[in-house]
Amino acid sequence: MNKKHLATYVAVAALFGVMGAVVALYKKAPAPASPQISTTAGAGAVTNAVTNLYAQSLNNLAGEPQPMAQWKGKPLLVNFWATWCGPCVQEMPELSHLAGEDKGKHFNVIGIGIDSPTNMSEFAAKHQIAYPLYVAGMGGTELSKELGNTMGGLPYTVLIGADGQVLKTYIGKLKFDELRADLAKLKG
Repeated sequence: MNKKHLATYVAVAALFGVMGAVVALYKKAPAPASPQISTTAGAGAVTNAVTNLYAQSLNNLAGEPQPMAQWKGKPLLVNFWATWCGPCVQEMPELSHLAGEDKGKHFNVIGIGIDSPTNMSEFAAKHQIAYPLYVAGMGGTELSKELGNTMGGLPYTVLIGADGQVLKTYIGKLKFDELRADLAKLKG
């Protein structure tokens, strides 16, 4: 490469750097994310996302397609997670305990992994999880966004009522006292 081309590339790179700095100066900073977010705005779009969730079929860890429609009609706690996500792995034992306590009497819990089937199977072999795990791969990211996860963060948990309405969403590691209080309202 000659010096003329190199100078052109450097000039273009500098221009993009200056443009990025200008955009950063004038861009509003997003509001800080609260660890738990209630879903109220955009309920229609989220309701369509629940319909989309129930229309899907996801593989279980054995590679067998499972219709998500099997979870209709009873409150459902959907936890989006990945094996490489520290907070996801940290909350799973307590989430598993919670699912095991209720045994599907008042609500069901499922995990949708944004991960590879191999990683998820290896994880499940090491840890006893009391609720079904499904493999969504990177498609799970889009599904979680449809269900209100605008930040795309993990873990992300959605509480869906028996009527298919999103009752609440949680971004970040679950606060189990709050979750238990929300689930207790379902029994009422």
